[in-house]
Amino acid sequence: MIRLDHRQAIPENLRGAVLALGNFDGFHLGHQAVVGEAVSWAREQGRPAIVATFDPHPMRHFKPDAAPFRLTTLDQRQELFGQAGADAMLVFHFDGDMASQPAEAWAETMLRQHIGAAGVVTGEDFTFGKGRGGNPDLLRARGIEARAVPAVIDGPGPVSSSRIRTALQEGNCHEAARLMTRPFAIRGVVQHGDKRGRSIGFPTANLDLGAYLRPLYGIYAVTGRLPDGRLLQGAANIGVRPTFDPPKELLEPYFFDFSSDLYGQEIEVAFHHFLRGEAKFDSLDELTAQMQRDCEEARKLLSAAR
Repeated sequence: MIRLDHRQAIPENLRGAVLALGNFDGFHLGHQAVVGEAVSWAREQGRPAIVATFDPHPMRHFKPDAAPFRLTTLDQRQELFGQAGADAMLVFHFDGDMASQPAEAWAETMLRQHIGAAGVVTGEDFTFGKGRGGNPDLLRARGIEARAVPAVIDGPGPVSSSRIRTALQEGNCHEAARLMTRPFAIRGVVQHGDKRGRSIGFPTANLDLGAYLRPLYGIYAVTGRLPDGRLLQGAANIGVRPTFDPPKELLEPYFFDFSSDLYGQEIEVAFHHFLRGEAKFDSLDELTAQMQRDCEEARKLLSAAR
């Protein structure tokens, strides 16, 4: 699967594609329904299927001071779209020029002329263009075949990225995983830290949180995927480490029965169970004893899920 940039020419063999259009952050059940419809439509007509996403997210443009909220990176989305059957991911680099373009003009110049889209699939509530003036009806009026996929209803309402963010901020890993069909996962490059974990027998792999949503601070049972595909079990702290000064926001997974050097390598840490909130301890002995209990609980929970 390849990645396309909207500022560059679309390869000739991908013109005439069916396009799934949306933000698709988190790629939850609702997003999967939209992309699934686009892929099926494309296959029926013998056309390529392209999934279009926006980066940065439009919210970042309109609310630059908003707290971090991303559920997935571009790399993660590209892999997920490929697994769903798409032939390519198209990245719309959202900026002031795109935000100010009327929906009619954007549909004509970008979707019809630049991409040559044979069809466009969106969610029912998806809009685009200045003032959110674009929708499937506008596309049809411009001569572009369009389909709108209804929201996936689950329990109290539609599946949405907002519901997933709320679940994670409450420490509800299970609800987030159910709505996304996989655990929430943070991917990043392991960086050098102050080695405090190593000094008390729990060496951690330190990851910056970047633009990811901050789940509820605390201790989690996690798995870690290494660059070579190996899957490790562990326990992780996400937060500001209140026992140590100065506070520093990090994701710090400790992987069981593992001792290799991970510095400079990109790993992905998936959140399976929330164990407890972040706490400040009066001594390193207290912290170490609690970490041992956390690891025992994490082992049991992760082993039970096998």
